[in-house]
Amino acid sequence: MPAGDVQHSLAGVWRLMLGRADGLKLLDLTADGFWNSFRAILLALPPLALGWVSYAGELAATGYGERPALVFRLFLAEMGAWLLPLVILALLARHIGLAQRFVPYVVASNWASVIFAWAMLPAVLMRLMMPEAGLAEMVSIFVFFLSLFFSWRMTVVVIDRGAAIGTAFFFAMLMGAITLLIWLQEMLGLVPDY
Repeated sequence: MPAGDVQHSLAGVWRLMLGRADGLKLLDLTADGFWNSFRAILLALPPLALGWVSYAGELAATGYGERPALVFRLFLAEMGAWLLPLVILALLARHIGLAQRFVPYVVASNWASVIFAWAMLPAVLMRLMMPEAGLAEMVSIFVFFLSLFFSWRMTVVVIDRGAAIGTAFFFAMLMGAITLLIWLQEMLGLVPDY
């Protein structure tokens, strides 16, 4: 995918996060654009992988297995939590009256995930360099809530059904992703007993 297309997609998502519906014009909402938006996973992988390596190190130190296997299991859990809610939404979109908004939502959320993954990088680096300091956790929590706010704003704009329905949809997708992530982490043996 050309760098210019990636730049347009990220700029469009950023405009959506700022509450500007014209951001949709910068996104490729064709069938090719839909499938190309999953390439966002490749752009999000570097900061995500660094976070997995950090967490895998903590788990390995408590006897939860070898770091490479733990990183792979963290990858599986994260990708499952990214993709499975979209699959479920694909199955339900027509029944909940959002079939027309499915493609814009998936394209926007995929590209938004790149921004959120990179926004979390400073906290990941702090955690790696200063594991005993609580600053990384505070930064992580701050970035997490900021990401939730921007994701909510983007969702309301993309769904285009008003704030109440957009907010309900946002929380349904969020709870679905969190539930799936917890379930996948437990299934893959990634939840420490401490």
